[in-house]
Amino acid sequence: MSAKEQFKAQFLLKPKEQSSIKKIIAVVSGKGGVGKSLVTSLAAITMQKAGYRCAILDADITGPSIPQIFGLEDKLYATEEGIIPKVTSTGIQVVSANLMLDDPKQAIIWRSPLITSIIKQFYTEVIWKDVDYMFVDLPPGTGDVPLTIFQSLPLDGVIIVTTPQDLVSLIVEKSLSMAEQMEIPVLGIVENMSYVICDECGHRVSLFGDTSKIAEENDIEVIARLPLDPKIARACDAGELEKAEVEGLEILKARIEQL
Repeated sequence: MSAKEQFKAQFLLKPKEQSSIKKIIAVVSGKGGVGKSLVTSLAAITMQKAGYRCAILDADITGPSIPQIFGLEDKLYATEEGIIPKVTSTGIQVVSANLMLDDPKQAIIWRSPLITSIIKQFYTEVIWKDVDYMFVDLPPGTGDVPLTIFQSLPLDGVIIVTTPQDLVSLIVEKSLSMAEQMEIPVLGIVENMSYVICDECGHRVSLFGDTSKIAEENDIEVIARLPLDPKIARACDAGELEKAEVEGLEILKARIEQL
């Protein structure tokens, strides 16, 4: 191990002895509202349906939406050994700040040191059982919390989520730059709200262009394009995303399996 690798290793956290986590993938975006939690959830659902054992660590502490997407309501509980994650209908293990609150609508008003401390506990104090792929839903931006995740967790890859608008090009490049500086491989870009499908003729309509130029300029592949589909939104609102049929995730699945 080189001196640089030794320096980085001293900041990495270790999970509980009872935990087993093979690969960890962070899902990031430079700004909010692009569907990062949706992509995190779909990635976990896709790999779980393919026969892998998956988990989601919801690190978006002040804006947690993962429990809603999966219809999880019961609070987390702990034993003498550690915190037990909630499990979705298809077997995905989930830990989120919203699963700690008496009222899920309650605002979480915490400063960064407390937020980063809770995230670290989600990794070190939870008993993660036989996880093939853990997906970490990061808060938007390149600030303190994402930096803590990049430094503290042994990430195997990063998925960048964006929408097809000129406004996001600089934001995507900032996310890419952060991953490069932290020396974490980027699996690719997922373009959310990529198109709509005409109800009359079934034709795809790109409302906002696409991110192909950004991807080409940065030598990064667009590994999935997700539609702007009210059926997906309704499934999330109902906590039934695992029942939804979402196409176009084959390349995403292949990139994850290549890790």
